[in-house]
Amino acid sequence: MLFELWKHPRPDAAVFRREGQVVVASHRLARQVLADRERFSAANALDAVTPIPPAALRVLAGHRFRLPATLANNDTETHEWIRAGFGEAFAPERVEALRPWLTGLVRRAVAQVARRLREGEPVDLDAAVSSEIPLAALARLLDLEVAAAAQVKHFSRAALELFWGEPTAERQMELARIVGPFHATLRERSREATGIRRELLEAHGEDAATAALFFLLVAGQETTSQFLTLLLHRLMTEPELLGAEPTALVEEGLRLFPSITSWRRVALRDTELDGLPVKEGESILVWLAAAGVDEGVAACPAKMVPGQRGSRRHLAFGAGAHRCLGSQLSRLEAEVVVTELKPLLPRCEVVAAPVSDPNLSFRMPSPLVIRRRG
Repeated sequence: MLFELWKHPRPDAAVFRREGQVVVASHRLARQVLADRERFSAANALDAVTPIPPAALRVLAGHRFRLPATLANNDTETHEWIRAGFGEAFAPERVEALRPWLTGLVRRAVAQVARRLREGEPVDLDAAVSSEIPLAALARLLDLEVAAAAQVKHFSRAALELFWGEPTAERQMELARIVGPFHATLRERSREATGIRRELLEAHGEDAATAALFFLLVAGQETTSQFLTLLLHRLMTEPELLGAEPTALVEEGLRLFPSITSWRRVALRDTELDGLPVKEGESILVWLAAAGVDEGVAACPAKMVPGQRGSRRHLAFGAGAHRCLGSQLSRLEAEVVVTELKPLLPRCEVVAAPVSDPNLSFRMPSPLVIRRRG
């Protein structure tokens, strides 16, 4: 399995087979696969990459853990209705209305960071900013009652490792003991849902409503959180970039180092991709990060040039019927964070750079620790 794709050089071939999967690396083919629901299904998107052993499955089952087709893995007739309902919650005007509140939230967080730095304390930007802001914004937008950020992050990171990572059997048991109980808590909260989540509960049952909340709490904040840490580290190591407009910095960051490096599809029938035969049931790995630096996507595809032609043509949010509902929210959060942190970053240096554990799809960076320059 192609873990840690961010360490792999961009391949020359547009599509090839490696380690049991058909890998799509070109922008053109990636967009084609993601948009073509006649030939490729999203049903395997949430399948565990490393098979979960029976003992860990029993732990999950003890908490009634289920992930029925709801959002990311849904290619049934219910997908359009569910997506449309959540799409109203993520409508551009509702997202933009968050800007004043979000700016105040970020400004207060940055002020706390600045104070701690002035007092000579190293600060983990991942914990102080990246982990806090997206979760708070998601909760406000969807009217969610969520636990403390540390508790949610503990759960979401465990879920990402359990389903997309390379844990040992012993580690899978540890992760199941984190994910299972939190999933049970989400099930309880789904019974008290309002809006589209209440409609989902009444139309499709408790499992579907819980699965939607599960996915939103993981994907709806974890992806932006990870991207923020990666982007802030890049700006710390290349301070000359700070002169660019925040919106341009965000788009180039999304193109070059999206937090989701790959996503999966499964072939619905025998077909072909650029002449490569693909059999029904084969797993397709869409290498989103490689597609972003494909020739012709941007004027300088391998370099970070904020504002360059083609900068927004990336696939960081996917494409087609399953394109990320939270793309505008993620952009807004990143833009505001960069705007508020820009004056502070040049006066700081990196103490500990983020490191990512083996994972098929998610970067999951560790803390980004900075301190004030002496």
